[in-house]
Amino acid sequence: MNQPAYWILRCEHRLLTISGAGSVFPAGLAADFGHPENALHVGDLNGQPCHAADVAQFPEIPGGEATPLRAIFQLAGPDTFALAGRATQLLDWQANHRFCGKCGAPTALKAGELAMHCPACGLLAYPRISPAVMVLVRDGDKLLLGRSPHFKPGVFSALAGFVEPGETLEECAAREVREEVGIEIANLRYFHSQPWPFPNSLMVAFFADYAGGTITPDPNEIEEAGWFSPDALPILPEPISISRRLIDAAMADRQKQPDI
Repeated sequence: MNQPAYWILRCEHRLLTISGAGSVFPAGLAADFGHPENALHVGDLNGQPCHAADVAQFPEIPGGEATPLRAIFQLAGPDTFALAGRATQLLDWQANHRFCGKCGAPTALKAGELAMHCPACGLLAYPRISPAVMVLVRDGDKLLLGRSPHFKPGVFSALAGFVEPGETLEECAAREVREEVGIEIANLRYFHSQPWPFPNSLMVAFFADYAGGTITPDPNEIEEAGWFSPDALPILPEPISISRRLIDAAMADRQKQPDI
């Protein structure tokens, strides 16, 4: 890492950003940033390598600011946000696997592979990815939206939940909708996926059709749920998330439908 590169430096869950440059992240040699320990190559940015590292404090850089990860989307767009998300996930993985989960010995990054290797017992620990399914259920023009107690006030979204061991994505979609709101779905259709670095999810989004049942929210998961018509939608998630793109796609698809 002795060549010029971009650096995603993290301190206390915030990232060092700069203004008035070609990127929101600073560029330079490792020496310019105090030779950060355990730096990871996380990809390329503007045609140059990009490294990431956790630091005890940020270096003094003119215009430098401590910025939350979510804010990178607004500052620099989806591609840079995705790279920053990858960086934070890999830094979390490295920090959480400094010791072997089997024998307790110190681990080291394996050369040429994203794996923490235990020299004592040989165990390899790879970055954790937690798959989750998101489902937007439709009944004609109406969309089924719910809100979690953890959402910002007034915000509703598509339903979502984590995939369990031994479960397919399709089984997870049906189970989560049934558990959260008590209805059945049919005609599951893939939309898109999105890495979601809060902390390490892979969101897989689907459309589905309503197939029966009465909405009965699980109070442990869903504060409120209901059918919403396109002209009376509640507050929706921010554009940063695939849930908003899923809802927007449903609305765009409706506008393409010919009037009968």
